[in-house]
Amino acid sequence: MALRNIVTEEDPVLRKKSRQVTEVNDRIRTILDDMAETMHAAYGVGLAAPQVGILRRMFVVQVDDEHLYELINPEIVEADGDQYGEEGCLSVPGYVGLVHRPEHVKIRGLDRNGKPVEYEGEGLLARAFMHEYDHLDGIIYTDKADNVHLPKDDE
Repeated sequence: MALRNIVTEEDPVLRKKSRQVTEVNDRIRTILDDMAETMHAAYGVGLAAPQVGILRRMFVVQVDDEHLYELINPEIVEADGDQYGEEGCLSVPGYVGLVHRPEHVKIRGLDRNGKPVEYEGEGLLARAFMHEYDHLDGIIYTDKADNVHLPKDDE
C-alpha cells in the first residue's frame, strides 16, 4: 500500500466524469488499498478515485471503526428524505459548507473481488456515499454548498 497525492479543487481532473471500471483486477485492488490508506492518513471519511487523479468510477468510505465500504461502478438505487449539514472535502482543504443531501441512500456496485454488493446508509453514511458519488461525475461539494467558509477555532 502507498499514500497517494490528493488533488485539490483547482486540478481539472476533479471536473471530469469518471469512466467505468471494465475489469476488477489486482491493479484496481491496489488502488482501493492505496485510497483507503490515503483517506485514513488525511483523517477523511471518504475518498473517490478522481481525488487521487484516477478517472475511474470507484470510491472508499469509512464513517466508523466497523466497516470500510469499497464501491466500484456504484449506482444510486434509492435516495429519499433530506438532511442539511456541514461537509468538508479532502480536495478542498480547510473549508466547510452546508449541503442538502438525502437522509437515506441505497447504493449498489461491485466489491474489490468484482462481486455485486448493495448497501444502505442513513445520516453521515448516506452523506458520504452521495459526496463521493458526486466526485465520479465531476461535482465538488462546493457546487451545492451554502456558506462555504474556513471554520473558526471555536466551531
